[in-house]
Amino acid sequence: MKKSLGAKTIVPTTPVWVVGTYDRDGKPNVMTAAWGGICCSQPPCIYVSLRKATYTYGNIVERKAFTVSIPSETFVKEADYFGITSGKTVDKFSSTGLTPIKSDLVDAPYVKEFPMVIECKVIKIVEIGLHTEFVGEIVDVKVDSNVLNAKNLPDLEKLKPIIWNPAEMTYNKVGNPVGKAFSIGKEIRTQ
Repeated sequence: MKKSLGAKTIVPTTPVWVVGTYDRDGKPNVMTAAWGGICCSQPPCIYVSLRKATYTYGNIVERKAFTVSIPSETFVKEADYFGITSGKTVDKFSSTGLTPIKSDLVDAPYVKEFPMVIECKVIKIVEIGLHTEFVGEIVDVKVDSNVLNAKNLPDLEKLKPIIWNPAEMTYNKVGNPVGKAFSIGKEIRTQ
């Protein structure tokens, strides 16, 4: 029998995304966000949901652009720091020794050392409650060549992205595949 836990944000896993923006003065800033995902295939779009109290919220409203840098396991400490420190008072890049790179496609920076970045222009802003959802049309995805597979797609075993478990408040590794999507289910059809 299942036990009710109430209305809580304890989805088993969420992404660990580092959202890059410029402030009004052009200072690069990043913050870690877990409320995000793919929201449209055509045009290709992702969303991030942020509280109005965050520095990044104001930056996105002002610049209408953001990037999402995907940290590998190597950078879990930095990713956590980006989420627990405000860019209003601290230069997070200086503090961590990581490098901001200006996107040549959108008005936002990304983290050079992280193996993957998604560059987005804001196409919709949705007020939900405590959080505001920013829908960004993907302008480009850039991936370090050393984490690509033979098909020129990100290889999860090389990329080593981290995920967040909101219930336990822990960062976790991505596991091994358990089946091929749009394929393994066909076995049931033939029974």
